[in-house]
Amino acid sequence: MAEEVDYEALPSDASLGVNMLAGALAGITEHAVMFPIDSIKTRMQVFATSPAAVYTGIGNAFTRISSTEGMRALWRGVSSVALGAGPAHAVHFGTYEAVKELAGGNAAGNQWLATSLAGASATIASDALMNPFDVIKQRMQVHQSEFRSVFTALQVVYRKEGLAAFYVSYPTTLTMSIPFTAVQFTVYEHMKKLLNPSGDYSPVTHMIAGGMAGGVAAGVTTPLDVVKTLLQTRGTSHDHEIRRVGGMLDALRIIWRRDGIRGFGRGMSPRVLTHMPSNALCWLSYEFFKVAIREQ
Repeated sequence: MAEEVDYEALPSDASLGVNMLAGALAGITEHAVMFPIDSIKTRMQVFATSPAAVYTGIGNAFTRISSTEGMRALWRGVSSVALGAGPAHAVHFGTYEAVKELAGGNAAGNQWLATSLAGASATIASDALMNPFDVIKQRMQVHQSEFRSVFTALQVVYRKEGLAAFYVSYPTTLTMSIPFTAVQFTVYEHMKKLLNPSGDYSPVTHMIAGGMAGGVAAGVTTPLDVVKTLLQTRGTSHDHEIRRVGGMLDALRIIWRRDGIRGFGRGMSPRVLTHMPSNALCWLSYEFFKVAIREQ
């Protein structure tokens, strides 16, 4: 009988490719499934000038959007995610595994520093690739968006606002995503070892650990996500001050002045609701694809 191979112990000459492919498939799956909730989150975070675009909660937003604009409106922008999430997640997980190995994160014990460093490094690389796609996604998600095509949106935004429009939120994205990812990976690795000390393939463990990690990280970083949304949707606003916002500090001042501390919690419930199941699905998919690809 052939010796059984630990599913996490991928061959060194194949692990980067396997992790990148597994990450790409996991990323597309995660974002596509939870996209309608993400659309509601975006709309709740935007400073809307129309009463029709002001929502009191997830249920209220879902009902009003689906009844007045149709269910398809909740999926507007998903094509941008499909185009960007695969490559971005491939880079994310590939970088994570490579840096974790280099930093000693696969050694025995709870190597929290190595996993945090790996998670942060993965985010810097993947966000640089994903940021333009995220801008287009949110431009398509907002109330009364003029865009129905990703490529049309890319052309129009570039022509009217230039390349800077796709990266004005990148510093904020990194400021948010580095702690988000560090918290997510650290909680995930800690919970995975706590719930499954043997390290065997355990879908339930990956789902629970991934969901908890996503929920904690999403809640902690919601204030910066509100800032990011304001920056990424500034070109769609009819508010002169918002259209002229120049960066993270400007956005922070506007939110504080208009809505106080409450403004930084805009969209927290759909954000947490999105990240808990999506992270659970993402990690479940990632670990599954690692096994499936290795066995081919």
